[in-house]
Amino acid sequence: MATLVNKVRSGLTKTDHPYLNGAWTPVFEEYDADDMQVIGQIPTDIDGIYVRNTENPAHDNIGKYHPFDGDGMLHMMKLKDGKATYKNRFIRTRAFEAEQEAGEPLWIGFLGNPKNGKRKGWGAHGHVKDGSSQDVLFHAGSILSTFWQCGEGYRLSPDDLETLGIEGWVPIDGISAHPKVDHTTGELMFFNYSTHAPYMHYGVVGADNKLKHYTPIDLPGPRLPHDMAISENYSVLNDFPLYWPKELVDQGFYVPLYDQERKSRFGVIPRFGENKDVQWFEAERTYVLHFTNCYEEGDEVIMDGYFQKCPLPPPNDIMPDPYKGLTANLDLHGLQPHLHRWRFNLKTGETHEERLCDEEFVEFGTINPRYNGKRNRYVYSALGEKGWFLFSGLVKHDLETRTVQKYMFGEGRYGSETPFIPRKNAVDEDDGYLISFITDMNLNRSECVILDAKNIEAGPICQIILPHRICSGTHAIWAEAQELEER
Repeated sequence: MATLVNKVRSGLTKTDHPYLNGAWTPVFEEYDADDMQVIGQIPTDIDGIYVRNTENPAHDNIGKYHPFDGDGMLHMMKLKDGKATYKNRFIRTRAFEAEQEAGEPLWIGFLGNPKNGKRKGWGAHGHVKDGSSQDVLFHAGSILSTFWQCGEGYRLSPDDLETLGIEGWVPIDGISAHPKVDHTTGELMFFNYSTHAPYMHYGVVGADNKLKHYTPIDLPGPRLPHDMAISENYSVLNDFPLYWPKELVDQGFYVPLYDQERKSRFGVIPRFGENKDVQWFEAERTYVLHFTNCYEEGDEVIMDGYFQKCPLPPPNDIMPDPYKGLTANLDLHGLQPHLHRWRFNLKTGETHEERLCDEEFVEFGTINPRYNGKRNRYVYSALGEKGWFLFSGLVKHDLETRTVQKYMFGEGRYGSETPFIPRKNAVDEDDGYLISFITDMNLNRSECVILDAKNIEAGPICQIILPHRICSGTHAIWAEAQELEER
């Protein structure tokens, strides 16, 4: 049974924008649902919550819309004893509430000219709306949602998705998407970046959700980092050759440049280290949106992630003319990422790199969360739909045998980042399940699918039909019942 809890006021106008139609069509209804139709059988040996975000705008932009400008909406599936309940809610950010009150857009968005905006300044502190729509994780007893251009960070209840408010420890420069949680200590590591020196900060939040450490990190100028990595004792920050030129920033423009003369740099810092403790390592020129894991072996810190062959791809010929440029850097087939490994030797200062898999156009990887910060064997990556910011299937990488398994969602069916769920009393690393929301454009519906992680090629164990078709999204998290109880 599904109950319509609320319908949010929307001022969106009709458009041919590819990321406001099709699988990206926004929804405005908030539901509670149980006793949903199930095809197959929900496993009885999992217990917890699956939460996925969507970029789901309630109003137009003043400038050209980019999907990262959308308001954050979270979708949660609670699984216990072979039964499922579903909820979805908008994140009640300050920006969302302001536009609801005004009944009109107040921000120009990522692609707009800052001089035309009603809000001044860069990123989430100015002309770009902090929709808290890019990442979601679980820390210190609640859900934390974040925004890529250093927003405020919002806490939500894992019981009912109520927005609890802005995270109190967040510094004035905000926090980037993709903080990292150490599941052993409960500590959360984060970074932020800005257009003023020192251009980056790094911090640690305790399991008690209090700020324990915050330090400046000197960079040569404004940068555009998106993710970081942590091992047992270190954090790894980055300085990529994709950045905003300072001379344009000084004029109020934020246009990325891919510098063909610069290499990539990675900064390895002890967990509670300071700027003077950072050891910088040079590596091949690239840009990395997401890392999958990081761990230590002897004198080395080893990090895996997705190496982009073409960080600023040419216009996307699949799209209509007005959207060819906009959509190019959203298409994995344009960015050409593959799974890659960096080894940083803390004694010699040397970097060793290798490609981990021949499979291209993969991103948004997950691993068994019990192996975060430890050597892992398996990675589960999303396959990109050619020409689109949509995910058409999954790849299971075996990093020991260097082999893969694949599962394609099917024509017109699109998923997202797919968390791993450890089975109760699991005996090895891939003993568990993978879970994803799927948007099926053929049937105009959405469903939650669960797969056996040992054999993804067999397809879903079950499909749980949602009360509505939801907008496409990116990141997701699984939190076990034990984590919820410990809060």
